[in-house]
Amino acid sequence: MLERFKVPEDIAVRVAPATMRRAVEDIFVALGMSNADAAKCADVLVYADVRGIDSHGVSNMMRAYVAGLKGGYINPKATLKRVRDLPAAVSVDGDKGLGLGQGKELMELACERARTNGVAVVTAFNSGHYGPSAYFAHLALEHDMVGVSMTAGGVQVAPTQGAQPLLGLNPIGIAAPSNNEVPFIFDASMSSVAGNKIHLLKRIGGKVLPGWIADAKGMPIMAEAEVPDRFLMLPLGATREIGSHKGFGLAMLVEVLCSALTGTGAGPHRRQGVAHYFMAYNVAAFTEIDVFKSDMDAYLRTILDSKPAPGESRVVYPGVPEHEAELDRRAHGVPYHPEVIEWFNGAMGELGIASPF
Repeated sequence: MLERFKVPEDIAVRVAPATMRRAVEDIFVALGMSNADAAKCADVLVYADVRGIDSHGVSNMMRAYVAGLKGGYINPKATLKRVRDLPAAVSVDGDKGLGLGQGKELMELACERARTNGVAVVTAFNSGHYGPSAYFAHLALEHDMVGVSMTAGGVQVAPTQGAQPLLGLNPIGIAAPSNNEVPFIFDASMSSVAGNKIHLLKRIGGKVLPGWIADAKGMPIMAEAEVPDRFLMLPLGATREIGSHKGFGLAMLVEVLCSALTGTGAGPHRRQGVAHYFMAYNVAAFTEIDVFKSDMDAYLRTILDSKPAPGESRVVYPGVPEHEAELDRRAHGVPYHPEVIEWFNGAMGELGIASPF
């Protein structure tokens, strides 16, 4: 997370992860979820907050989930149903459930199938928002596998040189195991910046940087500016001249592998809720796991030890900043904006739940 997205320390309310987890579980249970499903959902949200992925933690997402459950858009008692089941490929109907609580079972199914088939893919449709892709990719590491997870995010992104939202935010998460070094865990939307981060900026009064968004007519905003009331997200790369065709293409890739591959339409043609993609590579099917992990250690250490550019203090790879955030936040609590705590107190009061805050 860039500094501009973070809650200023002088107003931050530090909350222990376990305390927030209990509050989240209580809200989900009060809205009709089983204790087990509420716990699965809380796991993902607390993971995001603890690892500094604030855009996909409780700050933004609980409001959407509560509204969806209250409005009947999310099924709190959803049951996963396998509609196509081959040894290394499974398609699942999510029964309008919250992907947040369904993704772990689906990623673990991919790992189970990859153990005997080398590689396996599980897709899901008719589901709901599933949180940070990193959480699900990360699950593969305990199986000595490489994990990949993608989801068809909200259709808010204009194609390169376009003026209509035709692409999802479409994050890709990838995790690879190592021995001694912090594992490589990559998670990024194929938009210029995660859409939820724009909402974080609004909360703290921050400004967008050049190339993050376009105005309502599709013109890229290429100077630091206040967040406008109406805007379009740009693909990763911002403009054609600096590589937005790459983000555009990758966002289309996620549309194809999540939405089109599940038979539910892509982009503005999506049907049957949100679609997800979970893939596991069994490292042992390709090489010795010890060799793979040792090679990863050597590569990761070389990156950490590499010479930084002028004005920079160090070089890090995806997974290191999140690991460092986790060490800090588990020790000192997660820093929340006071408005977030105020929302929790109000929401829990409406549901008749005692707030721990």
